Amino acid sequence: MTFDPADPAFLDDPYPAFAALRAAGPVHPHEGLGLPVAVTHAACAEILRDRAAGRLWRDKEPAAAFPAFNLLHRNSLLEAEPPRHTRLRRLISGAFGRGHTERLRSRVQEIADGMVARLAAAIEADGSADLLVHLAGPLPVEVIAELLGVPTADRPLLQPWSHAIVKMYEFGLPPEGAAAAETASAEFVAYLTALAEDRARHPGDDLISDLVAARDGGDRLTADELVGTAVLLLMAGHEATVNVIGNGVLALLRHRDQWDRLVASPALLPTAVEELIRHDAPLQLFERTATAPTTVAGYALEPGDRIAALLGAAARDPAVFTDPDALDIGRTPNRHLGFGAGIHYCVGAPLARVEIAAALAALTTRLPGLRLAAEPRRRPEFVIRGLSELRVTA
Repeated sequence: MTFDPADPAFLDDPYPAFAALRAAGPVHPHEGLGLPVAVTHAACAEILRDRAAGRLWRDKEPAAAFPAFNLLHRNSLLEAEPPRHTRLRRLISGAFGRGHTERLRSRVQEIADGMVARLAAAIEADGSADLLVHLAGPLPVEVIAELLGVPTADRPLLQPWSHAIVKMYEFGLPPEGAAAAETASAEFVAYLTALAEDRARHPGDDLISDLVAARDGGDRLTADELVGTAVLLLMAGHEATVNVIGNGVLALLRHRDQWDRLVASPALLPTAVEELIRHDAPLQLFERTATAPTTVAGYALEPGDRIAALLGAAARDPAVFTDPDALDIGRTPNRHLGFGAGIHYCVGAPLARVEIAAALAALTTRLPGLRLAAEPRRRPEFVIRGLSELRVTA
């Protein structure tokens, strides 16, 4: 029993295949992916929290062809384990702890309101518009740019870089896609290195300035670690948030009762955000590597063995979620794993929640009659689950 991650029918709706796998057991070998996959909530949570199942970065090979891509990941918080992870997280959390989420809260809502106003104008002019183009795509990029202090004129560079780099995480990427990811990585490294050098001379109230200044006694981030952190924030913050908004608005419009419920009850925004993250997970697979002999739900792993947590399968586990295939914007508790768990829990989760809530607030306030204008088009990728077009009208 398995699934084909390239099958369009599976990509359109992977959840029946996940349900069949869950019914058959918590962990299954997957020949096509080349590693076993965990499909229950308990097994996925175990993988994420097991200190014998770590994030061990292996350079993309041939390493000489991917120096910038490997540099970014070799120096990333996400790809580090203690004691290095402990050190990086302490420095990065200290910089984040200077109030950046609260600093940006009202600005994020202002940005979202302006984008929804332009979406409404486009709908009025043309009869329909692509929500990904007008809101879901640009909002996270603009917010991350505000967080990092990227000058307005340079912000159009960020989204293409992110899109190119994250394609490297998909299975079966063709050589031209890998080459594009390396080119984007090299350009991003050069840009952020120059930006960090400028902030060292002329600090501001942005996160780059705080990362440059981050100290713990005599310790500080290296130049490569700072660049790796900034790129991680863009890719994780941008790609996940784009797809929560896109997948989430689609789910709400297909479950009209839940859209109308949110329009009528804005106080449900916090639980709605969590439910949209759970219901159609933007990150479907998260990989770990055994650092010592261990077991996951009875499945034995030796050092060096890889295993994947299928977060989309965990999010629909009936052992944890009542009526898991239903969309319920008031669902509580909601123990989804969308932001990870354990030491790798997403450092940017508070800001992501602010962005998603701001987008939903702007849409339900300005466009309460929003509805689908055409069948949406899904991106042909499995690991990062999202849409390529979501045309709406009002």
